[in-house]
Amino acid sequence: MNAIVIIAASGIGKRMQLKDGQSKQLLEIAGFPVIHHTIKAFQAASSISAIYIATKQESIATLEGMATSAGFSKLKAVIEGGKERQDSVNNCIKAIEHEILTTGNIPDTILVHDGARPFIQPEEINEISRLSMQYGACVPATKPKDTIKYIGSDPGFFGETIDRSKLLQVQTPQGFQSRLLIQAHEQAELEHWYATDDAALIERFFPEQPIKIFEMGYHNIKITTPEDIPVAEAIFGQKASWS
Repeated sequence: MNAIVIIAASGIGKRMQLKDGQSKQLLEIAGFPVIHHTIKAFQAASSISAIYIATKQESIATLEGMATSAGFSKLKAVIEGGKERQDSVNNCIKAIEHEILTTGNIPDTILVHDGARPFIQPEEINEISRLSMQYGACVPATKPKDTIKYIGSDPGFFGETIDRSKLLQVQTPQGFQSRLLIQAHEQAELEHWYATDDAALIERFFPEQPIKIFEMGYHNIKITTPEDIPVAEAIFGQKASWS
């Protein structure tokens, strides 16, 4: 298995209520930046051969230095992100395409992960890589815990209740056979079409391609708001019992 991961770490963290220029990926959990925990998981995953990170220009040197100090040998490049998350991922895909042209080494799969999800586990990464190769695409997800309702025609009131058994909350890393993801991003760029995740690009440009569900636990949270930090500290404290 030869899988590459793109870690999107360009978010400005508006909902974290950070000061200008601060990055939520550099907030600390258990004494290490969020992004450190994220990279460490992919470094340890046997299926991953290379790591690409898209981040803000002013964070590039910081992440490169952190990776060197931590011995993250799989880090291939830290690249400046774009205006939107999709632009950032596409910047990394272009770097991967250049590497393919230079070396002739085509990865089996490409995974795309949120830098602010620090608790993905190496064995989960390996399984998503395997399922992506087997089925063409694989996306991790969890069942929603809460009842979900539509907003009614009057936006101040609820409409109907959605059947929760038919819903899943989508997470990352999302994995795809490399040709699918590369072609989907190329087409999206041509059409100036944006989606909220990479799976939606596959759904639009390759509607015949099924996307395998990988159901997982609730530990793979995304650090989004200030309340997530103490939750993340608690999850980190439980990691020793996961195995």
